[in-house]
Amino acid sequence: MPLPPPAPRTHAHLRRVEYRGYHRDDGLWDIEGHLRDTKNYEQTMPGRGVLPKGEPVHDMHVRVTIDDAMKIVDIHAAMPGTPFEECPRAEAPVRRLIGATLGRGWRRALDEAIGGTRGCTHLRELLFGAATAAFQTMGSYREHLRQQRGEPETVRLTPPFYMGQCMSWDFDGPVIARVAPQFIGWHHRQKG
Repeated sequence: MPLPPPAPRTHAHLRRVEYRGYHRDDGLWDIEGHLRDTKNYEQTMPGRGVLPKGEPVHDMHVRVTIDDAMKIVDIHAAMPGTPFEECPRAEAPVRRLIGATLGRGWRRALDEAIGGTRGCTHLRELLFGAATAAFQTMGSYREHLRQQRGEPETVRLTPPFYMGQCMSWDFDGPVIARVAPQFIGWHHRQKG
């Protein structure tokens, strides 16, 4: 269902966030993110002067290289468009995330490494979303490669991490009943 019709309004701001996932020839994975903020009007900014309509206020990129366990083995940030000339100093601190894992505790790892004045709010936002982009990239592509090799589907003894994490993947819901009936009521079995 689409959103209901909006009230009369004027377009003021556009934020575009894009992620791309890659499987590298060396077996590692690259997750690249790009965040770009633009205004739909001319803006005067301290330190930058007049910023024409559509010129990015923020233009930021990240590349997170991870292994199959989603552990960060390399990471880089680039900030070609920022509100202040000091902002690009936040590129280097992202290297503190090498060794962290995209998964449970990722937000905490971001806060500890580049939270507050140790980093950039927008880079943290972009990096936070890189975790779900990695999950989307790796799981389905591994399945694609398995099918291409003609290997049988692996019989799972435990549910994947995403089950029980949203309304559709409710252990007592219709999606699990259809696609993974062996895990119906899994959470009850784990508690009892």
